Amino acid sequence: MEEEDQQKVADLIKELVLRLLSRNPISGSQQLTSSSPTFQKYLRYAVRILSARLRPSIAPDSAAIAESIKRRFANQGKSSQALTFSELYIKFESKTGPGSVNNKWAVLHLLDIISKDRKNTTTQLDSSSVLLPNLAFNDTELGNDLRVSRRRGSKEKGWNNGVLLVSKDPENLREIAFREFANLLKEENEISEEVLVRDVLYACQGIDGSYVKLDTNSDGYVLLDSIKVPRASRIMVRKLCELGWLFRKVKGYIQESMDRFPAEDVGTVGQAFCAALQDQLSDYYKLLAVLESQSMNPIPLVSDSAASGNYLSLRRLSVWFAEPMVKMRLMAVLVDKCKVLKGGAMAGAIHLHAQHGDPMVQEFMRRLLRRVCSPLFEMVRSWVLEGELEDIFAEFFVVGQPVKAESLWREGYMLHAGMLPSFIPQSLAQRILRTGKSINFLRVCCDDRFWAEAATEAAAAAGTSTRRGGLGYGETDALESLVDEAAKRIDKHLLDVMYNRYKFKEHCLAIKRYLLLGQGDFVQYLMDIVGPELSEPANTISSFQLAGLLETAIRASNAQYDDPDILDRLRVKMMPHGMGDRGWDVFSLEYDARVPLDTIFTESVMAKYLRIFNFLWKLRRVEHALIGTWKTMKPNCITSNSFNKLQHTVNMQLLSTLRRCQVLWDEMNHFVTNLQYYIMFEVLEVSWSTLSNEMEVAKDLDDLLAAHEKYLNSIVEKSLLGERSQTLYKSLFVLFDLILRFRSHADRLYEGIHELQARVESSLPSQDKNRSRKKTSDKSSEPGSWITDGRKALTQRASSVCFFLMFKCESSVDTKVHFYLLDLGLKGHSIHVWYLMF
Repeated sequence: MEEEDQQKVADLIKELVLRLLSRNPISGSQQLTSSSPTFQKYLRYAVRILSARLRPSIAPDSAAIAESIKRRFANQGKSSQALTFSELYIKFESKTGPGSVNNKWAVLHLLDIISKDRKNTTTQLDSSSVLLPNLAFNDTELGNDLRVSRRRGSKEKGWNNGVLLVSKDPENLREIAFREFANLLKEENEISEEVLVRDVLYACQGIDGSYVKLDTNSDGYVLLDSIKVPRASRIMVRKLCELGWLFRKVKGYIQESMDRFPAEDVGTVGQAFCAALQDQLSDYYKLLAVLESQSMNPIPLVSDSAASGNYLSLRRLSVWFAEPMVKMRLMAVLVDKCKVLKGGAMAGAIHLHAQHGDPMVQEFMRRLLRRVCSPLFEMVRSWVLEGELEDIFAEFFVVGQPVKAESLWREGYMLHAGMLPSFIPQSLAQRILRTGKSINFLRVCCDDRFWAEAATEAAAAAGTSTRRGGLGYGETDALESLVDEAAKRIDKHLLDVMYNRYKFKEHCLAIKRYLLLGQGDFVQYLMDIVGPELSEPANTISSFQLAGLLETAIRASNAQYDDPDILDRLRVKMMPHGMGDRGWDVFSLEYDARVPLDTIFTESVMAKYLRIFNFLWKLRRVEHALIGTWKTMKPNCITSNSFNKLQHTVNMQLLSTLRRCQVLWDEMNHFVTNLQYYIMFEVLEVSWSTLSNEMEVAKDLDDLLAAHEKYLNSIVEKSLLGERSQTLYKSLFVLFDLILRFRSHADRLYEGIHELQARVESSLPSQDKNRSRKKTSDKSSEPGSWITDGRKALTQRASSVCFFLMFKCESSVDTKVHFYLLDLGLKGHSIHVWYLMF
């Protein structure tokens, strides 16, 4: 079998030589045959080349050889050939598997050498003919020669390890020169290079060698000054030992961090960072083991055979350390940067160093960051899909704190900007925060468990798993897809729970109807039955009695048909009061917003509702007072008949006063009616319509909160209760007080009129009331003294009313109110400031 293989090799060599000679014919040569002398000469030369153990002095890098060939073509101006070669090389390099060439770089190197030696082939062969004996051998001898040439070795004269030494130096002068050079090196170097290499390897493991030790003054490994070595070797040793200094720095950080774990300043991200660094050091240890095995081989001289290839010199060590040096420097920089960082801040700082143009550095940082960010992405997955905040070392960018249920949404969770990694955008972090917050709100406040189905559907839609390890660094698109799907489904489920289970819309409407006095029949009946009670001093009023009156008003109006749960939340509230306060000043209604509605109807929100209620209640009270005044003034035509019996002066004064009261009441009523129309329709109804539309398009609870806050602020501002309208607000309450005082004076006036009328009618004899009277008796009869007293009392009351109309109202007029009304656009609603008529 071996002989057959040898024969095949011989045939292939003959065919190769024949092809080469046929493509490059030699001028004047005879026709080539297998027995021709020229062919035999070239065949022997080829056999000796192939039998020799020659090794190229280049690195086995096919890409570098291909690039060199293309560059040579380009320099020679053969761009088309360079392009053709590039295409052929790509096909050659991409072919793998059975039938492909394993040592592609060797093939390229052979072709490159043949191409370079084409022009010199004839010259070289002619010169070699002087050195090589003209041996004749036939086809049979060729195979034998190949076998024998491999066995000769160094025993045959002129051969050394299968290589024929062709030399014109029979006295071996080169060998003598090399020996002298070796002796000179031994004299200049106190220690051999092998020893220096071993000491450098020790230093790269953080261990002091025999001659290379750690110098605390220079903070690095140095060769002892007492050792006699060339300056170049000393510099190279110092450069190589930088790797050991970096190794000590990285290893010291790992050891220190792991010793302090589970301290809070290390955390799970810091632990993952140390594990990733330790993995890199494990690869580094493997490299050092290989290099240490090679360092045991002696370093050959220049004249020695190239067979001793697995040796390690300082220059070779610098080549081996090129890539580990880059990685170790990068790890040392990361160690310095991350000493005071943890969690998301640490991951963000490491991510900044991954933005590098070197593919090797990019790949190294990508593997490192995937390990470092693994705990962080696990926190994100757990928070988004389960609502669990697994952050015992405060490393996550979502921070939770214990709060009451009503404050869970607003204050329970928030973003920690310092822990937000730079590879997660702010908008994505906000969605992550809201998604986990929605799950906790459903679980804690709404007592809902169906959110888990929505989370599972979100993970399936995003194409990720709900198990641990489903996300990692570099998968930002997958993370964003998962967060979007989870947020969309969980927010929709949350709104469905708020609308359907807890009837948020119905509760908003109930607050509008009862606290904002939108239920007209209920408000009118409540004011009628609580009026007498509220006219009493505040400290004498029983809240239980008012609660009973509220229940009566509910049963007597259409409010009785509302949901019992809504009616059960409506209660009477007595505000803090002082001496002299009446029930009207402290009475109010409140609405009990329970969990989870109290997330929206917070204490501050209900305080705003209470403020609006007090304003609307005062407006309704003024309207109610004007209606009562109108009922008192309505029988004016009947009572005016009795004025004919009074003196002319008194009669004219009373008629003038009553006329002015009627005109003033009309202006007051016009003002209050238009103001109430503006509040009820232009403010409340328009704001409610806007809120209803925004509730329909709300996508999450934050949208719902923003819509309700906008609705409430709109009512406050448009109802003249905002900060910009404080002056006008105070003026309006002054006007309301004037109307109430007007009602008081009008009641006293008409009470006096009715009393005078009753006295006049009772002064006539009851038997003469329906008979004709004699003129003499009428002339002689004079009213009694009590009638005179009634006239005086009536005159005094009329005078007090005139005084109130002429001076009190005029002194309270603030002309700035008119301009505030103009500024606020209320003039367009036909609201006339009735008191400007004076």
